[in-house]
Amino acid sequence: MEKDFSIIEKRIDTIFKNKDLIKQAFVHKSYINENRDFPLGHNERLEFLGDAVLELVVTEYLYRNFPNPEGDLTNWRSALVKGESLSQEADRLGFNEFLYLSRGEAKGSERARNIILANAFEAVIGSIYEDQGYEASKKFINKNIIVKLDKILENSLHVDPKSKFQELAQEKLCATPRYEVLEEDGPDHNKHFIVGVYVNSQQFGKGEGSSKQQAAINAADDALKKGF
Repeated sequence: MEKDFSIIEKRIDTIFKNKDLIKQAFVHKSYINENRDFPLGHNERLEFLGDAVLELVVTEYLYRNFPNPEGDLTNWRSALVKGESLSQEADRLGFNEFLYLSRGEAKGSERARNIILANAFEAVIGSIYEDQGYEASKKFINKNIIVKLDKILENSLHVDPKSKFQELAQEKLCATPRYEVLEEDGPDHNKHFIVGVYVNSQQFGKGEGSSKQQAAINAADDALKKGF
């Protein structure tokens, strides 16, 4: 069934001159592999463009509005543009029902779907930039991403869990945490890691992620949530 992208245009408050651009933002590579006659390409190039525009807009906003040192601004930016933040906004805007996915990806895990949603969000930014220019994409990012900054700062969501856990481990146990990969699976383009965090040989948390670094961050976050 044909998807009505005028619904998406209303949700993101952007009417496209080139309707193919917004449609292409939702085309996953797997769909093209199963539908060779589909008239559009997949969204990876738009995602590449959108990622750069997103980082520039957020960086510019933080630079112009806060006198804080580079380290603070970097942490705030990371909290705003991380995949979890983007997938949440994509889900809120109802992007999921407009994705073009292969049969296999359509039945994939929640983790895989969240990655696809985050990538689609960046691709939408790329499509807005390509169709309407910088100011239009900036307006979209301000409305859907930068607006989250107050909550991030209020709840200290920008604090790196690994740094926080290391600080507490050294304070409480006079030891530095160690991270160990417990499981690793999946093809090179879609790896999945499970990492444990240990202090003095005792495991305090476990986390999953699409990279060792993200899994380690989640492991530290898990340890903190358990009341370390």
